[in-house]
Amino acid sequence: MAIFKGKLRWWMIGLVTLGTIMNYLARSTLSVAAPTLKDEFGMTTEQYSWVVLAFQASYTAMQTVAGALLDSLGTRLGFFIFAMGWALANMGHALATGWPSLAAFRAALGATEAAAIPAGAKVTSEWFPAHQRPLATSCFQMGTSVGSMLAPPLVAFCILWWGWQEAFLITGGLSVAWALLWWFGYRKPEEHPAITPGELEELSKNDRGQEGEARPATRGAVLRSRGFWAIAVPRFLAEPAWQTFNFFIPLYLVSVWGLNLRDIALWAWLPFLAADFGSLAAGILPNALMRRGAGMIASRKVTMTVGALCMIGPACIGLAGSPGLAIALFCVGGFAHQMLNGALITLCADIFDTRAVGTASGMAGSIAWIGGMLFTFLIGQSADQFGYAPLFVALGCLDLLGACVLWGLLRSPKGSAGRSYG
Repeated sequence: MAIFKGKLRWWMIGLVTLGTIMNYLARSTLSVAAPTLKDEFGMTTEQYSWVVLAFQASYTAMQTVAGALLDSLGTRLGFFIFAMGWALANMGHALATGWPSLAAFRAALGATEAAAIPAGAKVTSEWFPAHQRPLATSCFQMGTSVGSMLAPPLVAFCILWWGWQEAFLITGGLSVAWALLWWFGYRKPEEHPAITPGELEELSKNDRGQEGEARPATRGAVLRSRGFWAIAVPRFLAEPAWQTFNFFIPLYLVSVWGLNLRDIALWAWLPFLAADFGSLAAGILPNALMRRGAGMIASRKVTMTVGALCMIGPACIGLAGSPGLAIALFCVGGFAHQMLNGALITLCADIFDTRAVGTASGMAGSIAWIGGMLFTFLIGQSADQFGYAPLFVALGCLDLLGACVLWGLLRSPKGSAGRSYG
């Protein structure tokens, strides 16, 4: 156990990060396979949008449930159950025979994948003191972009060499392997045999330091708090961008620029590599600001705002004169979104009691995905007729509006931190 000495919390967040990679690899398999499946099943863009909406609807509804179950069952058991569920649902895509059955498997995948972000937020609250939470959140959030980044080359390779069914079987099988690793590797701090007394004492001091803060600890208290809506509304406005990047970049490159599957494998992963750097920025910038005198809440707000300003880049995709420039602007968007979203996710662990972090994160996630689902519906109804350019402009505007909402609703503490969140 010497390898874990003094570093156990980072091994735990590394395990969560690997799970998030598997989660997003599974969900991103469809977006890479979409051009192939559109030909295979004779799907229109509108029908494909209904397939995506099936995932989004179940994911939206289940995030609140998943967060509550994680708080009730515990992170270890709850996340294991959901991970096995998404692995099997993803493998089930190989049995689809048309867009309705594809949508059914997609709904099952959405329902089970909904636990990933609430679980990451809960592990962060369990294992990390406040000053380390931004970097810890950045670590597991990087998994979302790494999984999306791995999908284009891996899935394209599977399709070209074996077939689209094998792409779903392989990515689902990897999730099964991770679920078993999670079950045998994760414990809460006080239950882990490898934790050092120093690490446990540091976490205990952190908990004692927060006893005076009236942090919401129940579902009702969370919903009544201004802090929850300061997180949930900006996430509602920001989520459409990330879901558009995840579900529609390959289709955009095919329909607008005429790229083929090999081209997509070569280039479509780059925005998600840029997103990793955005996640890293979300972990580094708040601490840099706090070292220069900014308060904890103010550091999160500034980080989110910088990300929202960067979303002006992808708003200009409609002006791109080449697929290379379009990819570059998507890269700016990936960086921007993960930067602002990392700040918003971290705020859940900052504002709410550890017992309610999963619940709060899940409810905020449900609200966020309602925004993503509505925007996907808009894409399905308008992309073929009006093109993608107006939609990308709207994405940039929504994130700027989200930054305004965050500053308006969430105020930095004056005296007691609890008073500013209630």
